[in-house]
Amino acid sequence: MSSAPSAPNSAETPAASFDAKTFLETLTEAPGVYRFLDAAGQVLYVGKAKNLKKRVGTYFQKSGHSPRIALMLQQVASVDITATRSEAEALILENTLIKKLAPKYNILFRDDKSYPYIMLSGDAVPRLAFHRGAFDKKGRYFGPFPSGGAVRESLLLLQKTFLLRTCENAVFAHRSRPCLLHQIHLCKGPCVGLVSPEEYARDVRMAELFLRGRHGEVVERLTAQMQEAAAALRFEEAAALRDQVRALQAVLHRQYVSSTREEDADILAAVVVHGELCVNLAMVRGGLHLGDRAFFPKAGEGQAEAAEGLAAFIVQHYLEHPPPARLILGLDIGDDSAAVFADKKVAVGAPRNEMERAWLTMAEKNAELAIVSRRHAKVRAGGRLEALRAALDLPEAPARIECFDISHTMGEGTVASCVVCVDGAMKKSDYRRFNIAGIEPGDDYAAMRQALTRRYEKVATGESVAPDLILIDGGKGQHRVAREVLAELNLDHLATVGVAKGEERRPGLETLFVHGRAEPLQLAPDNVGFHLIQEIRDEAHRFAIAGHRARRAKARGRSKLEDVPGIGPARRRKLLAHFGGLDGVMAATVDDMRRVEGISRKLAEDIYTALH
Repeated sequence: MSSAPSAPNSAETPAASFDAKTFLETLTEAPGVYRFLDAAGQVLYVGKAKNLKKRVGTYFQKSGHSPRIALMLQQVASVDITATRSEAEALILENTLIKKLAPKYNILFRDDKSYPYIMLSGDAVPRLAFHRGAFDKKGRYFGPFPSGGAVRESLLLLQKTFLLRTCENAVFAHRSRPCLLHQIHLCKGPCVGLVSPEEYARDVRMAELFLRGRHGEVVERLTAQMQEAAAALRFEEAAALRDQVRALQAVLHRQYVSSTREEDADILAAVVVHGELCVNLAMVRGGLHLGDRAFFPKAGEGQAEAAEGLAAFIVQHYLEHPPPARLILGLDIGDDSAAVFADKKVAVGAPRNEMERAWLTMAEKNAELAIVSRRHAKVRAGGRLEALRAALDLPEAPARIECFDISHTMGEGTVASCVVCVDGAMKKSDYRRFNIAGIEPGDDYAAMRQALTRRYEKVATGESVAPDLILIDGGKGQHRVAREVLAELNLDHLATVGVAKGEERRPGLETLFVHGRAEPLQLAPDNVGFHLIQEIRDEAHRFAIAGHRARRAKARGRSKLEDVPGIGPARRRKLLAHFGGLDGVMAATVDDMRRVEGISRKLAEDIYTALH
């Protein structure tokens, strides 16, 4: 978007003598963005307006502001203006500036662009999968869902009902016999031809209809197919279709708040309890209530009003995520958020019937529960951090804790993890993995040195924030390596603890090697600060193992057969099935390979050469 030139109208007088009248006389009536600044030049608040003169004027010409805005106005020393060509452009610029500057009097919600979806891949044999992130043009995506749990529950239902494959393409291409999912009746085994392409394509179409909310149509089609199979005396097929219908009817019956209209809607409730604001978003897709998700502002000093917080959330959220056809609100937010839906057909309003009122009541109740839960979690986290501070004799409770672990299999695919705990809660957006290279396989000391160096070089140069405490999953040797790295980077002042596994690796018996303490420390198993160390260490271990397995699978997942010209998926499957896997193919002679359908002598020689 090309923006209109800025109109640098500003008042440079101190807050106590800010001449609002003179300033407003020079102000344009064009749409745009305004920024209130304090005497030090810090941005206090960013807003947008359809008419800058009228909107900014309301701050200085009317009373009855909320306590938050009243406090902000007492500090205003200047106002900067940027005129734009339209209100829509102003909306986008406002949102960008709020996220970039994080003014303390704006209500800013966490920018979470990664909602989960269900994906049907664009492969010849489509795969059903959990998806986050960018979309592939070949795939079909259904959602978004409010949580990963809602996606996984829906995926399990779809697997039980339609028996579609969920395996990665690398696994699918190399199967020579059905996997466990087929044996427990969650997949029809298309990898080894146990289902015809026509039948599988029919199941994919049915799953897609269901995901698009056309549940009644799916049940009707399956019922018709069941009756047709029974009439033709295909009783096993009819029984399988009956089970599909029952599974779908059972899940639809469990939806105690569902709409027969199979509509898409978002229900938004905002509540303030003891000065804490929460916006709860509940999602209804295809008439089914998929659950909800609570959002708390991460910026916005002072007590915010519920309607104001709801309006801010709507603008920020729906600039990033496509809105459904209907938004159900319990509060009047005025017209300030209307521009975000300017080019979309979205109905915004209060509940229209008893069912929608029930949805809204649920959302409001869940918002209140989320606030209570968050307050309890903060109290609990504060207690654990204080206990940890006392146990380690730290000057202050550690606000940011980073923990490192190493994972590999006999030296293969070494990965180091760094997980982060902020204010007693894990902050997954700050997690990092390091693929370790250039060391002797199995040298954990060298792997730890490389990971720590790569992480804390950025701290030493000022590019990244320093932690208050570093945990090293390892014994005395690993901790010594950490101290050496920090000394080399002039970060020797950072506190570190080595967490060594206890006798027989039993939880609760860990030994702590604390920098500056001569003797190892062993805390009581019921020490809540010790529990926090264990949780962070276990999370680092999990994150490292997941990264290692992914790296190892990537290295092993590609078959050497894929590099042989003339060997496509069909011939590759025939070879693997004939010889029982890649090891069998590698042990086969040229004459053995010639006995496989479609393999000529020339091709057999090429395969043998490529594998040896």
